[in-house]
Amino acid sequence: MQQPLYGLIGSKLGHSYSKIIHEQIADYTYELMPLPTEAEVCAFLEKRAFTAINVTIPYKQLVIPYCDEVDPRAAAIGAVNTVVNRGGRLYGYNTDYAGFAYLAKTHGVDFAGKTVLILGTGGTHSTVTAVCRDGGASEILTASRTGRDGALLYAEAMHRPDVQIIVNTTPCGMYPNVGRCLIDPKAFPRLEAVLDVVYNPFHTELLLRAEDCGVTAAGGFEMLVAQAVFATEHF
Repeated sequence: MQQPLYGLIGSKLGHSYSKIIHEQIADYTYELMPLPTEAEVCAFLEKRAFTAINVTIPYKQLVIPYCDEVDPRAAAIGAVNTVVNRGGRLYGYNTDYAGFAYLAKTHGVDFAGKTVLILGTGGTHSTVTAVCRDGGASEILTASRTGRDGALLYAEAMHRPDVQIIVNTTPCGMYPNVGRCLIDPKAFPRLEAVLDVVYNPFHTELLLRAEDCGVTAAGGFEMLVAQAVFATEHF
């Protein structure tokens, strides 16, 4: 009989706290399973030799076609970060949505009527966009390195003084590449809050600069813990 296997897949996991968090809140062993290439991810999913997994950068979209059923919210977002194997059928969920909503609410960040700038275009961008839209944001802007698909370049985004909330969904500033920052919060005179989904370090360079501007600044650790709690309910 196959041993239960719970864990996390992603391209690089040296920064992850997920094993510690899951084993504190649940009674299973949780493995970190770095899979550097898409081919390795596909092979892993095809074998279906796991009980339940979380999915992190950059595979939250890649896993969707391997799921037999995808939760409607995850399907609408276009990103899955939790996959549960029930009798050989894979069920996909997005617990990042609830995790990010929890982070924002905990720090009093209200998106209603606000202009939001989201940095990055990956799977987490889609999740954050959904939370901001559902929260009533008046305008949601996206900035990226390439400016593809209607996104602003980071330099162009700096010329939007109406931005009130900034959310970083990229790995920029994440350990070990600390000290990096895509934009300068000082360029946004109406800025009220900066949220960063990066959780290692707790205070990224972006957040440190935001704090210097005297605005609300919060990192992704609370989001990480919250989404893990929601994931264990599916597990």
